[in-house]
Amino acid sequence: MYRYDEFDRAFLAERTAQFRDQVARRLAGDLSEDEFKPLRLMNGLYLQLHAYMLRIAVPYGTLSSVQMRRLADVAERWDRGYGHFTTRQNIQLNWIRLEDAPDIMAALAEVEMHGIQTSGNCIRNVTADQYAGVAADEIEDPRIWAEIIRQWSTNHPEFSFLPRKFKIAVTGAELDRAAIRVHDIGLRMRRDETGAAGFEVVVGGGLGRTPLVGRTIREFLPKDDLLGYLEAVMRVYNALGRRDNLYKSRIKILVHEFGAEEMGRLVEAEFRAIQGEGGVALDPDLVRRIQDHFAPPAYAPAPTDPAAVARLEREDPAFARWVRTNTAGHREAGYVIVNLSLKPHGRPPGDATSAEMRAVADMAERWSLGEIRVAHEQNLVLPHVRRADLPEVWRAARAIGFATPNIGLLTDIIACPGLDYCALATARSIPVAERLADRFRDLDRLHDIGPFRINISGCINACGHHHVGHVGLLGVDKNGEEFYQITLGGTSEADTAIGRIVGPAVSSADVVDAIERLVETYVAIRREGETFLETCRRVGNAPFKESIYAAA
Repeated sequence: MYRYDEFDRAFLAERTAQFRDQVARRLAGDLSEDEFKPLRLMNGLYLQLHAYMLRIAVPYGTLSSVQMRRLADVAERWDRGYGHFTTRQNIQLNWIRLEDAPDIMAALAEVEMHGIQTSGNCIRNVTADQYAGVAADEIEDPRIWAEIIRQWSTNHPEFSFLPRKFKIAVTGAELDRAAIRVHDIGLRMRRDETGAAGFEVVVGGGLGRTPLVGRTIREFLPKDDLLGYLEAVMRVYNALGRRDNLYKSRIKILVHEFGAEEMGRLVEAEFRAIQGEGGVALDPDLVRRIQDHFAPPAYAPAPTDPAAVARLEREDPAFARWVRTNTAGHREAGYVIVNLSLKPHGRPPGDATSAEMRAVADMAERWSLGEIRVAHEQNLVLPHVRRADLPEVWRAARAIGFATPNIGLLTDIIACPGLDYCALATARSIPVAERLADRFRDLDRLHDIGPFRINISGCINACGHHHVGHVGLLGVDKNGEEFYQITLGGTSEADTAIGRIVGPAVSSADVVDAIERLVETYVAIRREGETFLETCRRVGNAPFKESIYAAA
């Protein structure tokens, strides 16, 4: 993984000192809240419902065991002993005191972490496929290019005050595990007719008040042109993006109003102008240095079908189920990718305590070459596990409650913090997720239902990505009571789609029963081997709508 050089360390030290001074002036009353707000936001510090929230970047979802331990220490010393992993591969601490924020930033800087540009109208944390570098189906490790984008975009003088926040995602595989089509810019690695690697460029995706799927404006972009082309997209957006209306300020509105063809034409014209100015060249030496950081580790030879693992799979159905559900194929023979489910029964989705974070760090050091990933679905990943070590990894994961065999299933719920924490929320997300997990806790039933994604957002800002859940729940307020609008048929993977609204919002008291009836309907009408999403696309909303509102 990438390690900071002298420039990175000097920049972060200077930024930490600046922020310490800014906080001191705010506490002394020399800065008003209006003056301080843009300064704290550019360092990832939000003022939430009950306290300050610090959002810490995990660039392209990659963490070392040392960094995970530091996150545990920070949560224990300055928060309430836990953190919340998000859909954009960040971690949030929800109970921060303002006077502690500079010390936290300094502690994070010691392990090459920070909250810079996790908020504000700038280019946010660059995200990637959580299996990057180890996935059997990828063209090339996308983290190389995500790191190049991170360095280019950090404190970029032209793009620090955009019309609105800006999010970029990169994937190196055909299967989209990074939700690129619901980002402002999505990059998918491709090969041209000669076999050279480059990028498909998708622009204008996003959720929130106006959910839109991004459009391809460049089928193939050579890698050497990456920064120049991104610069062109950003210039067009910065010049033409709406600044007079908060709800129409994202690049998705620009693409929607101009059309993908015209947007592509404007970007290509700007790109040619940039090239005429000398371009935004990629330094080959810089690229090689960054590539070296992401060179595949020296894997020790490992048996591809260890007898002890095969025997345990035959003898222990719980272990066999976990292997089938929570592991994925690895590009290296004898190795697997292990998903740690942060959705144990009775817990908020995506949360981990300090003790659990330390245990995961221990697991990574013992069985995953010291590396951890944060998944878009709010889970953690051990990317370098020998197949022979799976029994020990499973037992260690069970000991901390992270071995629930539910990856990709109904209780693997994505949820934002909702009204329990967020000042913007209009309803709670966490209690609904917990009630659903309790209702569907029977593992035999869960696995019979099959792939089924529920995403929950506590407000229209869609931090829980409800629009792209197979079933999406949007919390709304009706005369002081919490209701949930239901959407069906969304997905952020293959054939990205925005879910369709079923009908009137369902009360908090009835929403779990409504999902129960929906699931029963699916099980009754599905064809053999058909997933919920496939059934939903085949029959539409009508039969599910009837079941959802049956009680009414």
